[in-house]
Amino acid sequence: MILDSFRLDGKTAIVTGASTGLGQGMALSLAEAGANIVGVDYVEMPETKQVIEATGRKFHGIVADLMTTKPIPGLVQEAVDVFGSIDVLVNNAGIIRRMDAIDFSEKDWDDVMNINLKTVFFFCQAVAKQYMKQNTGGKIINIASMLSFQGGIRVPSYTASKSGVMGITRLMANEWAKFNININAIAPGYMATNNTAPIRADENRSQAILDRIPADRWGEPRDLAGPVVFLASEASSYINGYTIAVDGGWLAR
Repeated sequence: MILDSFRLDGKTAIVTGASTGLGQGMALSLAEAGANIVGVDYVEMPETKQVIEATGRKFHGIVADLMTTKPIPGLVQEAVDVFGSIDVLVNNAGIIRRMDAIDFSEKDWDDVMNINLKTVFFFCQAVAKQYMKQNTGGKIINIASMLSFQGGIRVPSYTASKSGVMGITRLMANEWAKFNININAIAPGYMATNNTAPIRADENRSQAILDRIPADRWGEPRDLAGPVVFLASEASSYINGYTIAVDGGWLAR
């Protein structure tokens, strides 16, 4: 049956940035589809643990600072030690810094690029090596952005990093598809999360955004449920190197 190809029973998924927002929502969706979850964030994740375990699946939280690549080998090994193998990686953790390009600081550039792009690449690399060691193949889902396609304003390092995410997703798919590794990305549109709180608090800016979204609403974490489960499952086994926009029609305008 076709619906069986979407099931993730017995799978293990690592989700970074899993404490709130899109990361928590995607972790919950993967658990609802049958996966056990390894959540990674710089803070404890008691709420995520509660909602995952309420589905009957297991949750293992790891507190780590992904501003550097140093924790990555230990994170991969801990996931394997706890659940025996890894089947899915969702690279969701990221930050944003807002300032006019003319005044943007080197620190804000480096901080955003480090977690949004450098860590993403080396986490993909480490998990791909684990997939090859397991000889199982596996799924990697990177979180891109509308700014993977557009320039935006006042977020130069974020735009650069998310454009880079789409680029390296394509490159790694080219190199690793032969190992039965599927690497794709999701590009969320304007979502009601912590990152967009300042924009949503600005009534005029928020309305200007809504005026351009055909769906006439901000996205919610639940809007990523279907896409993330699809890309994590066998249903997407012949999709590789692609970035799916989940934007309420934003890019269509």
